[in-house]
Formats: sequence, C-alpha cells, structure tokens
Amino acid sequence: MKKKVVYMLIEDLFEDTEVVYPYYRMLEAGYNMITVGPEMGKEYKGKYGLTMITDISGAEARIDEAAAVVIPGGYAPDRLRRNKIMVGLVKKAHKECKIVAAICHGPWMLVEADIIKGKKVTGFFSISTDLKNAGADYLDREVVVDENLITSRGPKDLPIFCKSIIEMIEAYSAKS
Repeated sequence: MKKKVVYMLIEDLFEDTEVVYPYYRMLEAGYNMITVGPEMGKEYKGKYGLTMITDISGAEARIDEAAAVVIPGGYAPDRLRRNKIMVGLVKKAHKECKIVAAICHGPWMLVEADIIKGKKVTGFFSISTDLKNAGADYLDREVVVDENLITSRGPKDLPIFCKSIIEMIEAYSAKS
C-alpha cells in the first residue's frame, strides 16, 4: 500500500514549531511528508533559525497525490499569499476535497485562495478581522474543523491540530 502524502507549505520566516511539530508527527503517523515552496531545493529559514529545504516547488506539486496540505504560520503565509502558484495549490486542494490545515497566520492563505466564505475558522487573533472580512465565521477555539478545512490559533494548539489532521486523513481515506 502506498504511503499517504502530506504537503507542508514552506516559505521564509515560518513559525519553526508549526513546521517541525506537524512534520514529525505526520511522519510518525506513517505519512510521506513533502515540503513545497516557491522553489524546489531551496533552503528556507524559520523565524528562530530552523531551516527546511523544499522537496518540490508549487509548480511541481500534484494535488491529486496528496491527502492533505498543511500551512504553518509565522510570517511565511504573508509571503506565500503573494505567489499565485502557491495560492492556486491551496485553492485546488480545497476544490478537490483534500484536507487543508492552517495554523496561526496560515489561514491568510485560505483568505487569498478565496475558500473560507461561509466557513467556520480560527487563527491567530490578529488576523481575525481579515478572516471575518473574507466571509468566515471566526471562532476563538483551539481547533475548528469545517468540512475539509482544519484551522488552529497557534503553537499551543499544535497537539489538537495534528490530532485533527490525522483523524481527518483517516476518515477521508475510509470513504475512498
């Protein structure tokens, strides 16, 4: 049986814990983690010095092979949302009913992909107005799941965020 693929979106100034915790938690659960950024093979640096090298670029990503897309926070989402290919990847993942999980400032990518209107979401408190203005129902909770969207507020919510991703991947896999 082929391992399930999870894409982790990477750009400079990502929140280190929001990359490393889900990355290794998903590996531990048996998923094949693929880092995706604007450029393949580029080293991206987190806010606190962690570096990650992307396995593939957004242009090379095939959403049909992925079970989920994880969008960490930090300042990276502000950079990612300026890249039409990366935004298109998130939009396509949502359209194809893949799990799209965003934490902290990660939901900015959901705004840019125009996929949260009428959805229940959460995120870092400072982007709550942006989420509401995009038509979302903002809830201040550890994790919010609305259909195939999973959102969380920040690093302290990582355990329930990761648990929710794994549960959703398994639930979606059972349907197919």
